[in-house]
Amino acid sequence: MARWLRRTPGAAHPRIEFGADYNPEQWEPEVRAADIALMREAGVTVATVGVFSWARLQPAPDRWEFGWLDEVLDLLHDGGIAVDLATATASPPPWLHHRHPEILPVDADGRTLGPGGRQHWRPTSPVFRRHALELVRTMAGRYGEHPALAAWHVSNELGCHNAEDHSPGAEAAFRDWLRERYGGDLDALNRAWGTSFWSQYHGDWDEIRTPRRVPPGTHPNPGQRLDFDRFCSDALREHLRAEVAVLRELTPDVPVTTNFMVMNETKGMDYASWAAEIDIVATDHYVVPGPQARDELSFSANLTGNLAGGEPWWLMEHSTSAVNWQAVNRPKRAGETHRDALTHLAHGADAICYFQWRQSAAGAEKFHSAMVPHAGPDSRTFRDVVALGQRLHDLAAVAGSRRVPARAAVLFDWPSWWAAEQPFTPSDQVRYRDEALGWYRAFLDVGVRADVIPAGADLAGYEVVVAPMLHVVGPDRAAELAAFVDAGGHLITTWWSGIVDEHAHAVLGGHPGALRELLGVRVEEFAPLEPGGTVTLDDGSVADVWTEPVDLVDPSVEVLVRYTGEGSAAAAADLTGLPAVTRRPVGTGSASYVSTRIAGRGPLLRRLLDAAGVVPELPGELAGRVELVRRDGYRFLVNRGDAPVDLASLGAVDALAGLPSEVLPGRGVTVLAEDGVSRAGRRG
Repeated sequence: MARWLRRTPGAAHPRIEFGADYNPEQWEPEVRAADIALMREAGVTVATVGVFSWARLQPAPDRWEFGWLDEVLDLLHDGGIAVDLATATASPPPWLHHRHPEILPVDADGRTLGPGGRQHWRPTSPVFRRHALELVRTMAGRYGEHPALAAWHVSNELGCHNAEDHSPGAEAAFRDWLRERYGGDLDALNRAWGTSFWSQYHGDWDEIRTPRRVPPGTHPNPGQRLDFDRFCSDALREHLRAEVAVLRELTPDVPVTTNFMVMNETKGMDYASWAAEIDIVATDHYVVPGPQARDELSFSANLTGNLAGGEPWWLMEHSTSAVNWQAVNRPKRAGETHRDALTHLAHGADAICYFQWRQSAAGAEKFHSAMVPHAGPDSRTFRDVVALGQRLHDLAAVAGSRRVPARAAVLFDWPSWWAAEQPFTPSDQVRYRDEALGWYRAFLDVGVRADVIPAGADLAGYEVVVAPMLHVVGPDRAAELAAFVDAGGHLITTWWSGIVDEHAHAVLGGHPGALRELLGVRVEEFAPLEPGGTVTLDDGSVADVWTEPVDLVDPSVEVLVRYTGEGSAAAAADLTGLPAVTRRPVGTGSASYVSTRIAGRGPLLRRLLDAAGVVPELPGELAGRVELVRRDGYRFLVNRGDAPVDLASLGAVDALAGLPSEVLPGRGVTVLAEDGVSRAGRRG
């Protein structure tokens, strides 16, 4: 098993950790005793402390004030609560940016971003790095042996607000990164970026800048932009590495983590390349209301579990109720607090934590919910928290169990996300993550479990792999997918896939480029649809956003679905009778191509899964209504909807190993041992 929290000798194990960010520096000291008492009532086992406390710990360059933090750690330890201690480097104190304004980031318009928010620092700033590592070294030296210390928490949400920087220092660091990437060969860089276009040839490394704002109607070099995306992710990762190195040098027995943001449209960090840097993969997740909100939570939790390699991971932050940063911030409905937490648990999270413990009375996040709201413990929110703490305590035996791999997977690729949505492409309606989520949702609709795995992960063991909008496909990735199919695997890929190589160069010879031969089809020209335009297919489904006139170039290719020529899109008639979905058999495997964005992918996916011999683990009556997630020895059933599901009346008892004849309420979750015995009640 991977490293987990360092435990005080004699501490209960195993258990599901439960807690929150704790910010006692926001409150008068007398509140702390009440906090500890309420934490014990709620079943809190771990608190993340000190995330934004740098200014309180070091109020001036030559003054340190640790007394308050000493007291807090002692109180938490005496209360039996473990501490995930932050390095406090997330936001620099006023004295640092006042004396060194050069640490402040610069945006793409060349404007220096001011302090007053958070994360107002440049990832490549040597001045910031020096002061941050001094703080880390001081914290490690003071608290490394404290009995409450269970883990180190590096910074906070790295890249949330400072993923990009266009300062002179960042440009110098970008040039250094490029020299390493291209082996010091400037001609190789020019070839990779295609700089003969628009007279962009670089004759000297010092001519290279970050992709700043350019005149309206133009766009920075696509190869430069893709490399800059990679550089920005790597620069933040290098800062993570620097802090981790100090912590491992001084406290090698204390595990280290940092909170990723695997959620919604947070895309600046390639977390697949970050996961190996830390001992415990952790993430923050906040629900954005909408028709796909429940499934997006499951998708993100699933991906996080696979970034963790199937080992338990840490849900570092989510919300007990409303957040404060959406246009309209609604509270969670009855059952949602439990369902959201337990869905993360189902996908492998052995620590369920919130932002934050006590709702702030001042500051920019005072309207963000917490475990103890403004209303105090006599509130629905706190009663939900206490009930959830008890439920997690009852599920202690689940802790440490690994996720059970599925037979199918959805491939997720950060470089494809970056490149697929660049400007100057056939349509600005393209949304990479929406396409990936759409296919994941189709698996939920047909009752088949699917893992969400990062591109480059081992495909052995999977029978079906969906690679939606895999836009960036170099020779190695193309060979990997071909080998998967040759070995009997079934690949499903979609429109806007295989289009460019790792340098964002179009793969010549027709689309889908690098995957053309494997799929046995060829597309001469894309046919994106105007906003709101639709086409109909001969299986009765409706598609939008994108279409393609597909030619078959391999006689073995089967046409599964054709365009009918009908629909609201002006170009629908031009597609009459042309292939929309194809399948090329390859030995016992196959390679399928979906040339349009189908609104309801479930029926098509069911057809493709049937051909691959992959059947649902849920009975047909439950498919689409209930999500099944498995950990070793346990099955989680998550009600995807608001209406109750009568499991017995749907004939689920035998199929689910003797599930009790009870009702799964709307937004409810139940947990079954593999022997069929329920390990958690039917509370929502």
